[in-house]
Amino acid sequence: MDLILWRHAEAEDGDGILPDHKRRLSARGEKQAKQVARWLHRHLPHKRKVLVSPAERTQQTAHALELPYEVEPKLGLGASAADVLSVAGWPHHSGAVLVIGHQPTLGRVAAQLLGGAEADWTIKKGAVWWFARRVRDGERRTVLRAVLNPDFA
Repeated sequence: MDLILWRHAEAEDGDGILPDHKRRLSARGEKQAKQVARWLHRHLPHKRKVLVSPAERTQQTAHALELPYEVEPKLGLGASAADVLSVAGWPHHSGAVLVIGHQPTLGRVAAQLLGGAEADWTIKKGAVWWFARRVRDGERRTVLRAVLNPDFA
């Protein structure tokens, strides 16, 4: 299984009036999403599922990918690392699952997968962290296949 974590691209600053889940991407964020989407198009396997938080900025990020996606309420603001792993079917889902979500949740998922325990790791806005679950010599292993920041896409 491949699990790809994509943090939404840069969003407009909150103004204290607009609810956080309604914040949209900034112009820079739209550019970031398109850059990373181009890279993902070249690398995503054909057997894939795209799951997106219900927040406006995550759906805009997903829209840049121009692929079908499912809005998953359990991936919204305040989701836990366990929520993300459960919804994605980690590590038993066959194929790839791309999750477009938020900090600090995605950083905590990355820490869990690589370090064995949740920790407050930071994933840059618009960045992708790509994990794979493999069996080698009878042992299950989590492999970090790629980390891509929008500046390098």
